[in-house]
Amino acid sequence: MEKRKFLVKGPISPDLIAGYLNKLGERKNTGGHSIFLGQVRDDMTDGKMVSAIEYSAYNDMVEKEACRIIEITRGAFNDIKDIVIIHSTGLVKTGAISLFVLVTAGHRDHAIRGCRHVLEMIKEYYPVWKKEIFEDSTHKWKDQ
Repeated sequence: MEKRKFLVKGPISPDLIAGYLNKLGERKNTGGHSIFLGQVRDDMTDGKMVSAIEYSAYNDMVEKEACRIIEITRGAFNDIKDIVIIHSTGLVKTGAISLFVLVTAGHRDHAIRGCRHVLEMIKEYYPVWKKEIFEDSTHKWKDQ
């Protein structure tokens, strides 16, 4: 079995996303796919405009947590066929994609609900830390 990739250095490229989307037709037992793309916003924090987020992660912890999230979600939604979770590490500028989640199921309901379930678990448990980089080159660690 091919080892899953849960982290990529820098922003998530359209080519990476397209690669996963191009493979969707290979599965004949699926009828619904739910996709979430997390994009870095140009938020205003403490009167300063965010220009990027620098993500830090420990690969072994991320792999363990991602596998746990996938297992729990598949248990909650028995129609799910596959779950892809990819998160950026390193510097990601505003406007770029930093999170890609794809949930594939036999039917749309489990794909959509399963995707939301994955996202809520990522938000609460995923061991990725965020440092906001401001336009004036200062920074601040961000709470989840």
